[in-house]
Amino acid sequence: MTGRAPLYISTRGKAPKLDLRGVTMAGLANDGGLYVPEEWPALWADASYDALLPLQGMPYLAVAEQVLHPFTQDTLPADTLRDLLNKAYGVFNHPDITPLTQMDDRLWLLELFHGPTLAFKDVALQFLGQLLGHFLREKRERLTVIGATSGDTGSAAMEALAGQPDIDVFILYPARGPSDIQRKQMTCVQAPQVHAIAIDGSFDDCQAIVKGLFEQQSLRDELRLTAVNSINWLRILAQMAYYVAAASRFAPRPVSFVVPTGNFGNIYAAYAAQACGMPVSKLAVASNPNDILTRFLASGDMQTAPVHPSLSPSMDIQISSNFERLLFDLCDRRGAEVMLHMQDLKQWGQFHLSPLQLAMARQLFTAARADDAETLACMGDIYKRHGIILDPHSAVGVSAAQKLTQELPEPVICLGCAHPAKFPDTVQRATGVHVALPEFLRAKLAQPERLNQLAANGDDVLAFIRRHRQRDSL
Repeated sequence: MTGRAPLYISTRGKAPKLDLRGVTMAGLANDGGLYVPEEWPALWADASYDALLPLQGMPYLAVAEQVLHPFTQDTLPADTLRDLLNKAYGVFNHPDITPLTQMDDRLWLLELFHGPTLAFKDVALQFLGQLLGHFLREKRERLTVIGATSGDTGSAAMEALAGQPDIDVFILYPARGPSDIQRKQMTCVQAPQVHAIAIDGSFDDCQAIVKGLFEQQSLRDELRLTAVNSINWLRILAQMAYYVAAASRFAPRPVSFVVPTGNFGNIYAAYAAQACGMPVSKLAVASNPNDILTRFLASGDMQTAPVHPSLSPSMDIQISSNFERLLFDLCDRRGAEVMLHMQDLKQWGQFHLSPLQLAMARQLFTAARADDAETLACMGDIYKRHGIILDPHSAVGVSAAQKLTQELPEPVICLGCAHPAKFPDTVQRATGVHVALPEFLRAKLAQPERLNQLAANGDDVLAFIRRHRQRDSL
């Protein structure tokens, strides 16, 4: 593709347009919105189902370069992009980076857990860490990263940024949310500029604190804040590549994707790839008992409910931040309308879309939920029939795919979100199998834990950040 890279606009319509460097460094728009491309670039001149045929058999890094180049061409020379991709994915433990495994005649598993923290978040965060480091070295600047995690984002972010000494990192997580392994992946990181903070509350409390800090422009300027949650556009962009790589395996046939969904970032990356020309039959939201998105697609009502702890803790979310990006398109990119909906969600815990807007969403998206009993049953069944061990999040997706047989044209690709060894108790309960952690991760988790715990209070978190961030510039 030739031409210029897109600029980025806020979903709430009041923030200035930024280029790729600007949105990567900013994370959240200064009007509280999320950045999206002003226009979706066409990744291929040929918009037919044959578009992906030339990608068949390409190494993952070559596919990623093709997907990212239209977005980075005004910011990164081609050789720099290639170098950053090589550094980001050189730490993965599988030569194919995101391999596909066939489960049966209809279902495939896209394994996204071969990175250093064994979670799909590594795919985006390893690249984001490399890109942030590159931008900071160019300008000799320092940055403060603040994020919220329900489990895997935090450890993946800390792992990706621990080797970037010019970035202070503060990750908030619910004290009673992550598994023991997920917690230790954060608290055992020894880099002095990286901090995990347990919050006495839910993931939504953590996310609200982070968004509250970002909404204070003077504070963002003082601390030079940025986000590495999936509110950062770069997370979405990096994830687009594995959808394209997987879809190319089946070209010219369009595929369906089933995505275990909490914060809506992962499945939104599939939507973004489709908007740029990737052929897709259907995108399926797979929910656990915290099923706000499944309920929305059934009714048009986005209505929060209490968070229920589940066997798939990374999906224990009721406010899906990235849905705002899709909402922007459903509202015909009217930022004022998006802002009203988000204000209603914050004040009243709900908003409602018109029948036309709901019909637009249903054209591409469908949804199903799986409770804990169904998750365990799916894990046991897939292991018994195919010898494949799923983590509970991936099992939510496979269970949803089985329920949506009539709605999902084949082939159906289910996303494998985490290595089963991260959830040993649940895996043993479902399959009777003990899955050992890889040796490299066992060694990391043997390090002493650095424990910090705070109330669900933004002022307390801000005071902690000010005490612990390193002020020395490069």
